[in-house]
Amino acid sequence: MFTRSIRSKFLLWLAFLLICLLVGFGVTAFELFRTNQNHQIYEQLQRRLSAVAGDISSTTRSRPPGGLNSSNRGRAHHHPKNTSETDPATCETNQPNPSVTNQTESLEPRRRRIPHDHFDDFSPPQKPGESPTFSEGNEFGPPENNQPNEMGEPDFGSNRSRPEPPALKLSAEVLDLFDQSNPKSFYFAVWSPLGRDRLRSSNAPVELEIVSPVVRAGGPQVRTYGDYFESYLHHVNGYRILVGRSIAPELAARRHFVLWLVAAGTIILVAGLCGSWWLAGRALRPVQKISAAASRISAGNLSERIDVAETDNELGQLATTLNSTFSRLESAFEQQKQFTADASHELRTPLAVMISEAQTTLARPRNESEYRETVEACLTTAQQMRKLTESLLELARYDSGQENIRRTPFDLADLTGDAAGLLKSLAAERNVRIETDLSAAPTTGDADRIRQVIINLISNAIYYNKSEGRVRVSSRHTTGEAIVVVEDNGMGIAAEDLPNIFKRFYRADKARSRASGNSGLGLAICKAIVDAHGGQLTVTSKPGEGTTFTLTLPAPTNT
Repeated sequence: MFTRSIRSKFLLWLAFLLICLLVGFGVTAFELFRTNQNHQIYEQLQRRLSAVAGDISSTTRSRPPGGLNSSNRGRAHHHPKNTSETDPATCETNQPNPSVTNQTESLEPRRRRIPHDHFDDFSPPQKPGESPTFSEGNEFGPPENNQPNEMGEPDFGSNRSRPEPPALKLSAEVLDLFDQSNPKSFYFAVWSPLGRDRLRSSNAPVELEIVSPVVRAGGPQVRTYGDYFESYLHHVNGYRILVGRSIAPELAARRHFVLWLVAAGTIILVAGLCGSWWLAGRALRPVQKISAAASRISAGNLSERIDVAETDNELGQLATTLNSTFSRLESAFEQQKQFTADASHELRTPLAVMISEAQTTLARPRNESEYRETVEACLTTAQQMRKLTESLLELARYDSGQENIRRTPFDLADLTGDAAGLLKSLAAERNVRIETDLSAAPTTGDADRIRQVIINLISNAIYYNKSEGRVRVSSRHTTGEAIVVVEDNGMGIAAEDLPNIFKRFYRADKARSRASGNSGLGLAICKAIVDAHGGQLTVTSKPGEGTTFTLTLPAPTNT
């Protein structure tokens, strides 16, 4: 359940990230696709718009005959040229090419009307009854008045012949740019300055709306409505030129592109989630093994271990570390169980002795000396129990880290000499000679505890030595270390007993068991004291040749 929950959360976050990335990529790809389409359509429209404008310029460049009064040429009404007018030959402007998306004109229903500006070319009469003058740029001939007729153009008088406006005609090269048989191909339309249809391709939409007479700055303009995309401009001669095309194929292509993006994104999302679920399961498999092993260990099976196939990755290293921890935990539990059993055994024997002595004495009346002997035996046994209890309490304090170690400077040479002097009488009783070779070995720590260790080591060397044996005690100082060596030439320790010599209640000499009053905790207490001081206590031995104990404590480096 634990690993499944992790996989589910991981999958949810991954799905969220994948969706965000795919949506961002899809929107960006669609915008690039749409922008590229619009740019291509715009370039095609501008090329055709320039071609149509060039033909219109060449058609209207010549003046119609009889349409001008030579006496009034110099009085032509002048209009300032709008900044958005295009060159009649090239259909280019001084403004940069407009953006397709920024200058698209959305068509709204509007009323077709002729602005007053388009009648400025017709000059009003100078005096009542006189003939009006007109500008040089009027290509339709002089009007009788300034009122337009029903066609939306100025009404010419009947006393003069009305000149025909110049016929607009596109060249064959320009017409080849328009496939008028295809309703979805490019189309064009041209309106006169007064809004009259002058030229239109056969495939132009019926609902095509006339270009607004309002001239906008910035050159050719674009507009869209429905499925049509159009570009238009106001010619310098007043004509309004429009070129357009149906974009229904492009819109269909965009819809297909969107469907393709959605399908591809869905496939990528599903494949990514499935692959991630499989990879997450494989990556979390060691975690599942660790969790299962921990559950079995918590149930009491301390010998359980995690099966580690790969130790190079992080989870493999974690499993190895946990296996080592479980091993130490099992060893600690086993040691605790053994310690409890040994302590119970050690306490049970003196208690049994005391009970036996008391029962024997009370079985029948005794004299004063017999009662005294029984009390002395019980006292000796009780003192052994007290010594054992104190040793157990001391070990418990060291195990829990509650034993306070006083750090004071002292010299191991002085401490070792005092301990050897105290044990000379014991050595004389057992016919053992003590030799000392002491050099200064300054260190810091609890001097009383270290004296207890040295006394224990020398007494063991005396007890487990042979008659007329020798115990050699030496001290020395090296860089950062103060060392004491206790060496004897006694019976030695067997190789199979040597690794267990510092274990609690362990006795290498089973024959001597409790006869000497030893409980088997002395070396264990010595090892705990030395470890608490940050030092080391090691032993080497050869059966029949003797044993050597080496005590090493950290020493100040400035000494």
